[in-house]
Amino acid sequence: MELKATSLDRSGAHNLAFQNDSESVDAANLKGLGDNSQRTKNSQNKKTGHTNQGDEYISIEGDLHENKRTSADDEQPRLKGLFERRYDKVCEFYEKNKTRIQCVIYGILITAYLAVVIAACSLNFQRALPLFVVTVVAIFFICWDFLIPKYEDRIAAFFSPGEKYLKKQWFWLKWVLCAALAVTIICWLIFDTTKKGSRQLISFGGLVMYVLLMFIFSKYPTRVAWRPVLSGIGMQFILGLLILRTKVGFDVFNWLGIQVQTFLEYSDTGAKFVFGDKYKDHFFAFKVLPIVVFFSTVMSMLYHVGFMQWLIRKVGWIMHIFMGTTPVESLVAAGNIFVGQTESPLLVRPYLPYITKSELHAVMTAGFSTIAGSVLGAYISFGVSSSHLLTASVMSAPASLATSKLFWPETEKPLVTLRSGLQMAKGDSKNLLEAASQGASTSITLVANIAVNMISFLALLTFLDSALSWVGNLFDYPQLNFENICAYVFMPFSFMMGVDWEDSFIVGGLLGYKTFFNEFLAYERLSKLIHNREKGGSMYINGVKQYMTVHSEVIATYALCGFANFGSLGLLIGGLTSIAPSKKKEIVDGAFRAMIAGTVTCFMTACIAGMLTVPGLEVPCHILLGSTSNFTEFPTNNIELVECCQHLFT
Repeated sequence: MELKATSLDRSGAHNLAFQNDSESVDAANLKGLGDNSQRTKNSQNKKTGHTNQGDEYISIEGDLHENKRTSADDEQPRLKGLFERRYDKVCEFYEKNKTRIQCVIYGILITAYLAVVIAACSLNFQRALPLFVVTVVAIFFICWDFLIPKYEDRIAAFFSPGEKYLKKQWFWLKWVLCAALAVTIICWLIFDTTKKGSRQLISFGGLVMYVLLMFIFSKYPTRVAWRPVLSGIGMQFILGLLILRTKVGFDVFNWLGIQVQTFLEYSDTGAKFVFGDKYKDHFFAFKVLPIVVFFSTVMSMLYHVGFMQWLIRKVGWIMHIFMGTTPVESLVAAGNIFVGQTESPLLVRPYLPYITKSELHAVMTAGFSTIAGSVLGAYISFGVSSSHLLTASVMSAPASLATSKLFWPETEKPLVTLRSGLQMAKGDSKNLLEAASQGASTSITLVANIAVNMISFLALLTFLDSALSWVGNLFDYPQLNFENICAYVFMPFSFMMGVDWEDSFIVGGLLGYKTFFNEFLAYERLSKLIHNREKGGSMYINGVKQYMTVHSEVIATYALCGFANFGSLGLLIGGLTSIAPSKKKEIVDGAFRAMIAGTVTCFMTACIAGMLTVPGLEVPCHILLGSTSNFTEFPTNNIELVECCQHLFT
């Protein structure tokens, strides 16, 4: 039946296409109207009957309609006063010029801020240098965010000829680049070994060994895409080179570590108020755990203002461009630098049901390879180097993607390939104070989890050591304990990272604590070794080494910096299955492989640190100077003595 135009009259709209059925429709309408009128009469009779029976039944809905009609009839047009009319004019003016007014306000604020920066730099530039650097970086990224979306097409068109040329010549060009890279690495190793010694060669051999092990035990060895693997290791090496070998990079991260440590000490004010002046007597409960609460509050506030989402997006974009990984896994790896293994997948929660198995494996590996910012403060409070912990968190992010793509290569076509359109989850807090309160409340679970795990694991470890000592006593070896067993199991891995042979057994025991219990326990043991070295004294007591060299401590710091342990394995499975229930089978199947990949990622980061860390003064200065009563023991050009005097003078 063909539809025709409708004609509109006073009675309503009639479709001309249905004129043939008008008689039947009119009859039906008349019948319906008759029925409706009869029902109306019945309802009126019922209403009258109920009203007559002592008002036992009252129609509330009818009263409401009657009240609305009465109030509408009573409303009279009211004349506005002079103040109200002017207020309306001001509101109307603001709505018309809202954008201009906001630009003027922002312009005034920015001008005032720049005036403060210029005044501070003119008074004392050295003192205002951090403020100046932060301002320059902020201006750069603001201009970047403003110009790139506007001129992105023009920039792509400008570089498109070069991209086409590279695609045509890529077959032979990639071999030239690989050969140049290999020659560069060999030359660097030769010159660095000549200058610094042969200790770095062991770390380099360990890095190659871990890559080969990941390739041999890969899920699909023949399907490995080497671009993300090599570029991830390259980014890890370049970051380590900039941070550990260049003076600028080392000073920047050392400054950042000092600032973070100073910032975290503000939690002492709250701990002192709640627990009293002697709160440090219970160091872990009243000193370490309040740092977790404070850091969680700050991170929640940064999420509310959108800074963390912006920062994670920038870091993820860099890894996506250079490594060729998908946006989802790049964002999660970037997020793990700052948040935990169960929080970072929430950034891309809507896309998790659509990711491939390899992407899911990369998401889990990234969680095992790094630590959260909240517990970072706790490890710093133990006495572990803050700059090395920050460096390890940054270096392990690209390395986690490289290890994941080597251990579980991509064999499917990714469905989520958005770049700029990838939406990140935001917090549900309405204002900054609510965000701070939510962050503090959220940390309750984390603090309780840390406390009960430390209680249970230490008790379990003591029982296990007692049982092993009893078994060892049967064979005249009462020194048998869990640390000794782990020392022999993990000793080859720690030695291949570049740890000294005498210290490799101690680091092996720390790796065992970290793998089978958690990294909290391992860092607590490492902090005792660091304090023993700083106090000085005999290195061996009853044949037991009391502390390690600084070089071994640095490598151990990097090797332990990750959530790869069996406790976190269950936590990750539970967290991810609640976020993406449709992926439960894939999560359970790949979680253990992801934990192994995360462990190897930390080992590879430790190898890079072993290659690039410059050996410093291994013996404390007061011990070295205390043994110089007989200067005949020292040559005239003793380097350690000169460095010690320079350190004390500084």
